[in-house]
Amino acid sequence: MMQVLAAYHALVEAGELRPDADQLAAAERLDTLAAALESAPKKGSLLWRVLGRAPEPPRGVYLWGGVGRGKSMLMDLFYDHVAVRRKRRVHFHAFMIEVHARLHAERRNQTGDPIAPVAAALVGETRLLAFDEMVINNSADAMVLSRLFTAMLGHGLTMVATSNRPPRDLYKDGLNREHFLPFIDLIEAQMDVLPLNGPVDYRRDRLGAIDTWLTPNGAEATAALSAAFFRLTDYPPEDRAHVPACELDVGGGRMLHVPKCLKGVAVFSFKRLCGEARGAPDYLAVARRFHTVVIVGIPRLGPENRNEAARFVTLIDALYEHKVKLLAAADAAPEQLYEAGDGAFEFERTVSRLNEMRSDAYMALGHGTV
Repeated sequence: MMQVLAAYHALVEAGELRPDADQLAAAERLDTLAAALESAPKKGSLLWRVLGRAPEPPRGVYLWGGVGRGKSMLMDLFYDHVAVRRKRRVHFHAFMIEVHARLHAERRNQTGDPIAPVAAALVGETRLLAFDEMVINNSADAMVLSRLFTAMLGHGLTMVATSNRPPRDLYKDGLNREHFLPFIDLIEAQMDVLPLNGPVDYRRDRLGAIDTWLTPNGAEATAALSAAFFRLTDYPPEDRAHVPACELDVGGGRMLHVPKCLKGVAVFSFKRLCGEARGAPDYLAVARRFHTVVIVGIPRLGPENRNEAARFVTLIDALYEHKVKLLAAADAAPEQLYEAGDGAFEFERTVSRLNEMRSDAYMALGHGTV
């Protein structure tokens, strides 16, 4: 079986990747980890009996860097080429939903601390856990992560993760962050932290020359946005029926359904985002969570749908301030979206922002850059 580093070199030689020193260093480290995992003695082997316990698991890897730097690509190479039977790759958000469900079920069944049995059960199922897009945006996750992963790593888990942030910036300024700090210490103690901050935004390259604001709404615009989504996420178009959805916690006990949610890219309809009673906290949660947002079905706006227009203005402000990339299908160009009537003057700033968000200079900015 081809190893991780050989697979990476093959992509460079084929012209699918450009030579990149940070990527090469990460591929070398992941190749070493794959070899260590594959050579570890099987459970119940002589070494296990001699030690009287499981051997120490190999150190994990934490890859972090800006949008489009190749983190997910390297994770794919590693996961696809490591010959480990009990391995699992999962989006961090989906994993935490599962964890909370297991903790809830465990609390119903017994009165003790549910963390230990849940951690043991998870490691019993998985020896290698690969997380794409580690991000912590709520206190419920922050409160359990340190204790859960301390227990899991103690049971022999090896973890590989990608994130847009270095460990010290995870859950930055979050509520009760002091309870989360031991998890950061755990990452730095148990994993090799590798930056991927080269100058090339590979994800931007994949978009090519696509205009990010497509008119009019219809099959042609939808097909173009769909193709862009699959290029951005490396998801096979032939499996389009199984693109994952997710629930975004927008605060106050409220959730926002995201119909397509993958690798930091979200797809929404205008009706979903702006046709419902939503406000700035909802749109800030979207802007913080996703580096790229695709919106379809944006109608012409005016006094007759001024509430929807006001929400759209708030949404664009949030996306703009967090430098989220916007791909959209609309019934008109930004200048013709809200042409006349009460509210048109106030909409001019949004027109200016929408046009700036289409520029190469804006598209080159990293998510969260202010």
